[in-house]
Amino acid sequence: MQDLPRTLSEYFDVARARLAPGTAAYFLNGAGAELTLHRNRSDLEAIQVLPRVLRDLRGGNTALKLCDRNFAHPILVAPMAYQTLLDPEGESACAAAATAQDTCMVLSAQAAQPMDRVRAAGPECRWFQLYWQASRTATMTLVQRAADAGFEVLILTVDAPVSGVRDGEITAGFALPEGVGPVNLQGLPIPRFVPLGDGESALFDRIAHILPNWEDVAWLCANAPLPVILKGILAPQDAMLAVQAGAAGVIVSNHGGRVLDGAPSAISMLPGVVAQVNGAVPVLMDGGVRRGVDVFRALALGARAVLVGRPVACGLAVGGALGASHVLRLLREELEVAMALSGCRRLDDITPDRVIPPAPLSPAGSGNSVE
Repeated sequence: MQDLPRTLSEYFDVARARLAPGTAAYFLNGAGAELTLHRNRSDLEAIQVLPRVLRDLRGGNTALKLCDRNFAHPILVAPMAYQTLLDPEGESACAAAATAQDTCMVLSAQAAQPMDRVRAAGPECRWFQLYWQASRTATMTLVQRAADAGFEVLILTVDAPVSGVRDGEITAGFALPEGVGPVNLQGLPIPRFVPLGDGESALFDRIAHILPNWEDVAWLCANAPLPVILKGILAPQDAMLAVQAGAAGVIVSNHGGRVLDGAPSAISMLPGVVAQVNGAVPVLMDGGVRRGVDVFRALALGARAVLVGRPVACGLAVGGALGASHVLRLLREELEVAMALSGCRRLDDITPDRVIPPAPLSPAGSGNSVE
């Protein structure tokens, strides 16, 4: 059996040491001064977990139902582009790992392997992430490809519309090696922009016209053959707009601190989003989860499930499918330990009174006003 790290933190250390500097920066670093990246972690760590003792834990489990499907636990694999940079088997290895650990993987639109191949390697890769394409027609073409491949849910990333125009997340100074690219976007139109005129803005005068708005989201939710969950919601008002547009759920996320450096942490905005949505749709969270106790913290503040990216990327880089599977198993085991020590037998027992958050994490902005 392959010799793997024993802890989640060791996976990060080994992965950063093994990966080429540019690849490590692409997957593990954040934007700018990395304020948001670090805030995701520090705000999670500031939440104390209250032990409860002498509880009857017999028959406990981590099961839940989400989007009409039963899940063994609430730890999902977040969408990550170009995973062949981490391991030769890339997304296929990650899908196999998720399937081995009875969880759902979200396949990135910028995956380096065909969606059919990935789903064949791991049938629990059931959700497909996409960015808005150059037009409604192009977006629906990609949606239909995902539906035809057997995906069950669409995750529309809305917090990086500019970088998501095409090869969205390539960081400055890092270029994809030859042979690696978004294979599932082949044949879709690439936006073409005319040269700037005097005094024009590249963003507002040449790009903004193809970016999606709430009317586009409502159109997609009404016409897509699959339910649509919006990923990248932080403001409670936007969560309510998502519900009004027909979204089947929202994911509280700041893109792992990779887009707007200075944005608030995902966990700090979670209570307000949960309060605003008020049970209309499930609320998930993505951002900063590194340990099983972080999963517990997010669930206690109202998340139905969490998505993890960087820990799984590290597992994939260190040990391929086996490493990614081991990371997911460690996260689940740590969640179970946190549940047991806080007296929670099932996920429904993980209520807000099981944690002590700092004051800023109380539900803020939870009024009914919508901008």
